[in-house]
Amino acid sequence: MNKGKIVIVDDEKVVTSAFKTLLKVEGFNDGHFFNSPKEALEFLKENKPDIVISDFLMPEMNGLEFLKGVNELYPEVSKILLTGYADKENAIKAINEIGLYRYIEKPWDNDDLIINIKNGIERSYLLSELRQKIEELESAKKELEKYSHNLEQLVEERTADLKQSNAKLEGIVNYCADGIIILNEDGIIEQINPACETMIGHISSKLIGASIDDYLFGKKTFISKELHRLDESELLLRDFCIKNPFTNSETPVEVSFARINPDDKYKRFVGVIRDVTEQKKADKLRDDFIATLTHDLRTPLLAAIQTLKFFLEGALGALDDKQKLLLSTMQKSNEDLLGLVNALLEVYKYDAEKLTLTKTNFNIYNLVKQVYDELSPLAKSKNIDFKINTDISDTEILADRSELRRVICNLCGNAINYTQEGGTVTITLKVEGNDLIFSVSDNGTGIPQEDIPNMFQRFSQGTSKKRSTGTGLGLYLSRQIIESHGGKIWLESVLNKGSEFSFLLTDVVSEKERSLL
Repeated sequence: MNKGKIVIVDDEKVVTSAFKTLLKVEGFNDGHFFNSPKEALEFLKENKPDIVISDFLMPEMNGLEFLKGVNELYPEVSKILLTGYADKENAIKAINEIGLYRYIEKPWDNDDLIINIKNGIERSYLLSELRQKIEELESAKKELEKYSHNLEQLVEERTADLKQSNAKLEGIVNYCADGIIILNEDGIIEQINPACETMIGHISSKLIGASIDDYLFGKKTFISKELHRLDESELLLRDFCIKNPFTNSETPVEVSFARINPDDKYKRFVGVIRDVTEQKKADKLRDDFIATLTHDLRTPLLAAIQTLKFFLEGALGALDDKQKLLLSTMQKSNEDLLGLVNALLEVYKYDAEKLTLTKTNFNIYNLVKQVYDELSPLAKSKNIDFKINTDISDTEILADRSELRRVICNLCGNAINYTQEGGTVTITLKVEGNDLIFSVSDNGTGIPQEDIPNMFQRFSQGTSKKRSTGTGLGLYLSRQIIESHGGKIWLESVLNKGSEFSFLLTDVVSEKERSLL
């Protein structure tokens, strides 16, 4: 269907009727036909057309007068004048005076007329869009002129603000006690502050262009490798040292990195280097105090426990039920205290790196089954469905058996403790290549997502929803043991649906098992 609002004016009804039939045949459904030019003008005041076709000789007013009126209303609308041969000069005059689009001599060719109508409608659309664009440009030009008057003043104000901000930033960087350094993604130094110069012992001109790995290093990784893994999140590196090449001294530091330009493909990072020498000394004094205290507490606790055992075994005479209950309670309290002392000692040993793992080859399934058998009575007392899911039974791994047993006991014991009566706890054990994956899942209370990052921290007790009565050392010690084996431990949990604690030990399956697998 052809689109466009067409207005046709001719004093002869035969002509307008012929136009009506022709337009209907050609698919134009928005035609308006008038035998009076004055009526047509009244209609056009309220209705914008896409093309106007008018006869020349009409009694009320001629076509030129009518089209002039149309032109005053809608100058961009295409206008066609129907003329006889004798009126050619007037038609040409109309083209010059009112911007007539076409004049067509009577009698006309229908095909030629329809083509001119279609082209005229398209011309009206284009002229209308052009006028709109011109108006928009004029409006934009006025706005631009309005703002251009104040642009210079605005630039001066922004420049002054920028200078002031840069001065403040330069003061912060230059007088900051911590080292500040800017690196590219390959770890090449681009800029440093005076505090960083003092730490390293070189001036900036000697350091810019050098690799940060030549001066800042950790025991297990290089800064440049860590930067390649850093995207938009921040990175905090502990247990690093910064080396002074002149004195060969090493200063313990903590380093935090953040990406400067996250939207740019060319990565650059800013790092803050903090001297933690005094903090390390304080931590060592604290740990040494705890180690000495806990070590000295073990002997009197063991003596107290043994003495209570003598009483309970009747070595010093018969006891009644009340005495046995009281002494048993005292024994249990002393044993719990001894467990806390032993846990603190183990934590100290791992933190101080004074514990050497004793790795042997052993059957991992037998170890898990032993822990399962020990904890089964506890699960049974709560009516918990406690089970092992594995398809391996003869797999041997190389690890510290006693330390790994401590981890498995802690994870499985926690799962049973935090699962309601009638729940389910499942141990999953599997081998992938040379790696061992252990998981224990439950359908207990679950852990809020905001608490998961803190669960393996020292002295973390429960969640923000519920505190446990433990020491908060079990999961921390488990993490230390697994990471000492070069492995990884993690937690997945959904609140009110359950949790799954897992650890991965890489390259621990013995050579014999590897050949079978």
